[in-house]
Amino acid sequence: MAPPFLNELLVTDDTTLLLGLIAATVLLLNNLYKAQPLVHPILLGRQSDVARVRNPGESAVYRNYSTGLMGRFPLRPAKDVHILADLLKADSDAPRTLWSSKISNPQLQDRVAAFGTGLLRLAGLEVGESNALLLLNDCIEFIISDLALASHSIPSFTLASATLLSSVLDSHPPSVIITHASMLTQILELIYDAGEASRNHVIVVVGEPSTQAMASVASKVKVLKWADVEREGVRVEKIISPLPKPSDVFTVSFFASDSGHIQGAQLTHENLTAGVAAVRALLPLSHSFSQVDTIVSAHSLGTAYGRAIAYTALFEGTSFATLESSKLFHADDYTPQINVADVLSSKVYSIPSPTIAFVKPGHLETLVHAILKEARKSFLLYPFAWRHKTAGIAEGFVTKESLWDRLVFDTARSRVAGDGSAALRAVVVSQGPLSSEILTPARVALSVPLINCFSHPLVAGPILASHALDLQDLGSEGPGLAHSGPPSINCEVKLVGVEDEAIEKGGNPSGVLMVRGPAVAKLTSMEGSYVNIPSSDGERWVGTGVRATVQTNGAFQLLG
Repeated sequence: MAPPFLNELLVTDDTTLLLGLIAATVLLLNNLYKAQPLVHPILLGRQSDVARVRNPGESAVYRNYSTGLMGRFPLRPAKDVHILADLLKADSDAPRTLWSSKISNPQLQDRVAAFGTGLLRLAGLEVGESNALLLLNDCIEFIISDLALASHSIPSFTLASATLLSSVLDSHPPSVIITHASMLTQILELIYDAGEASRNHVIVVVGEPSTQAMASVASKVKVLKWADVEREGVRVEKIISPLPKPSDVFTVSFFASDSGHIQGAQLTHENLTAGVAAVRALLPLSHSFSQVDTIVSAHSLGTAYGRAIAYTALFEGTSFATLESSKLFHADDYTPQINVADVLSSKVYSIPSPTIAFVKPGHLETLVHAILKEARKSFLLYPFAWRHKTAGIAEGFVTKESLWDRLVFDTARSRVAGDGSAALRAVVVSQGPLSSEILTPARVALSVPLINCFSHPLVAGPILASHALDLQDLGSEGPGLAHSGPPSINCEVKLVGVEDEAIEKGGNPSGVLMVRGPAVAKLTSMEGSYVNIPSSDGERWVGTGVRATVQTNGAFQLLG
């Protein structure tokens, strides 16, 4: 028989039973409704495949785990895509908006054919012999010019910065210059200052040039209006040139290196189709691009990476526009400013609400700080909303459909970016260091997959890219930059200048990042010669000039 005092301890009343039932129910509900990771942790624990051997002073070669060390690199987004023109699907005739123009693929192909024919007839260009300088801000005319020139095997020159214009004109005199009417006076001044007024020049202008600009045109300079060139191609029978090969160079993108030297990336058709394949792989299959998407980009089409994004939009049939701050050329001294309205610019170009944004770190920081500033105005609910959102992120889960989004963050996003902010479903950040401190605030404020990439002027597509659903906080080293994930699906990378002794002791390798793959272009100096980056095994590796370290799970982190 139990002692009397024990019987007294075991005596329960209805209140005790009710409290016990409530506690058990709360515990059960907490386990059932606990946020589950959006991707299995095992998939994030090994993001790169690593070669078994390495050379002295170098790390092993890393590839994306989905590609594998023995896998073949994707060269194109689809089996029937070989050159630039193939990215416009012939069987897709649904209209979409490119900047402020609503156009279908057949209509775009007709305009490309007409403008190409008009150029050959009025500008006197020769197939496979001439070249063209594209001094256009991002617009549909840039796309039409690019496709038209490539279809006739006429290489184009583009600039990553307006400051390179004078040097490129001096070293690579073009057969034709395609630019905006507002730029005509500036172009003429450069030609006259260089003492080339006696040489024949052809300039095609988009828009209506001013009377003052036309009055200053020398006799050796021929100015054509874009509309007249396209109209000429419509009026006559289209000129069909032999199809280019995937290995043909269709453009040279000039950029300035960190040391100030002007270099050019020779992009072939294969480079760009491989870049499109890499951009498409940024999103998982469950969140892949579709025709109902609208892509906005902060990256100029004058760069290899920016052009890969634009042609991904063309291939997928999505609407597309670039941000106001991506403009390179201006008629006067003007520095584009990043503002909140510029990040989600659906009203600027009359496009549908953006669903996928390719931005730079400055755009992300501006947008996030503005949203959180508005959210803090709900001073009673904001602390609870922040705590619950960060708890979900710590568990690997993020959503825009939570109670705290409806009560706090949806209103903040709408006040900052307009009603179209609700359509945003993914953000890709690249072209600059991204602080690790902004990751959690960005995931709370936007509540969409955030992908951090590392891009380079020589590569059409990302070199490194974090998993869209990787919400891990891997800590920070050096300047505290966010990790950039593993190599993209068609790049392999390695680090040079590493300390062998540190690696042998089990440490993480750190060194200068090298890259190679089908999306990597050849490097050209201003003299036109190919600049090779020597490597110990005789293979063509290209140095990025950026130091990085690699984590044990295969994710890379830039060190500045």
